[in-house]
Amino acid sequence: MSIKGKAYIVGAYEHPTRKAPDKSVAQLHAESAKGALEDAGLTLADVDGYFCAGDAPGLGVLNMVDYLGLKLRHVDSTETGGSSYLVHVAHAAQAIAAGKCNVALITLAGRPRSEGSSGTKPRNWGNNLPDQPFEAPFSPLTVNSYAMVAMRHMYEYGTTAEQLAWIKVAASHHAQHNPNAMLRDVVTVEDVLNAPMISDPLRKLDCCVVSDGGGALIVARPEIAAMLNRPKVKVLGAGEFVKGQMGGHVDLSWSAAKFSGAAAFAEAGVTPADIKYASIYDSFTITVLMQLEDLGFCKKGDGGKFVMDGNLISGVGKLPFNTDGGGLCNNHPANRGGITKVIEAVRQLRGEAHPAVQVKNCDLAVAQGMGGLLGSRHGSATLILERE
Repeated sequence: MSIKGKAYIVGAYEHPTRKAPDKSVAQLHAESAKGALEDAGLTLADVDGYFCAGDAPGLGVLNMVDYLGLKLRHVDSTETGGSSYLVHVAHAAQAIAAGKCNVALITLAGRPRSEGSSGTKPRNWGNNLPDQPFEAPFSPLTVNSYAMVAMRHMYEYGTTAEQLAWIKVAASHHAQHNPNAMLRDVVTVEDVLNAPMISDPLRKLDCCVVSDGGGALIVARPEIAAMLNRPKVKVLGAGEFVKGQMGGHVDLSWSAAKFSGAAAFAEAGVTPADIKYASIYDSFTITVLMQLEDLGFCKKGDGGKFVMDGNLISGVGKLPFNTDGGGLCNNHPANRGGITKVIEAVRQLRGEAHPAVQVKNCDLAVAQGMGGLLGSRHGSATLILERE
């Protein structure tokens, strides 16, 4: 069953806080939900479907439904890391098309900054993981996993640190116009190359920020969207894919976006050349480059050339990306940036992005999410969204 045109994103809200030592995770979820509902012109009483992932406290759906006081017909707690929330938009559209719910609420929130989280220490993924006996003794780190992919890309295709730096430069040009962004100073390629090395070849400015905060989305059936006094953002296509170690046949040259993107573009009936704006998951600069290639915006190995010379800067380049500053400069709440990618894509399609970065005639956008570790197992989700 295709979800093309079966659902609309009618509400979107990004929590303004970047450090919340005085708020609980559940409170951040609730405040984000309130913001998205107000943006849509709806109330909690209108919500009959709820979606959350591993960032939600306790038993996730059970605790949050009770905390929010929701009365529901449908719930979904699909967990694919940072890509979960793009999966949730697709699953919400599927549930709406199947008659399981009419208005779906999706929330994300977390406090990693207040809790001292970073990508430079081993992450606690829990016990009894099937891969734990083989990988845990080597204490893999988040940043090391991505650095390994970056080093391989450089070896295979001649990609340079200077080319990766252009991704950070583009993000900083956009973040300067976002009053909530953690890093608002415009940086140069030289600034990135002179930053401290974190995990070769990734330097400090190649890495995303660590922030508290959250966000929420409201997805509704077309009849409800038509009744609301908001610009209409249609879900045209979606795709999801999980890539693992493939039984030892490891190939670091491609990401799961290769397959999630192909599925999304096929369902939407459009091509990368049609896209006016791209929200691309940017936990690290290499994450962006890999996804741009695998989504089809350039050939495999040409990502370095594609991102150079401001090609990702709104008003300058051919493919404006992450006009809120993205995870590299704006925020990365709960160490999961997927929902923020959808939120900024909605802003662009509505014409509500900051005037300095608003893409002219923006009627078609892609939102791309990544979760897990790019160098081992990760999930990818792609959404194609259209302004009606």
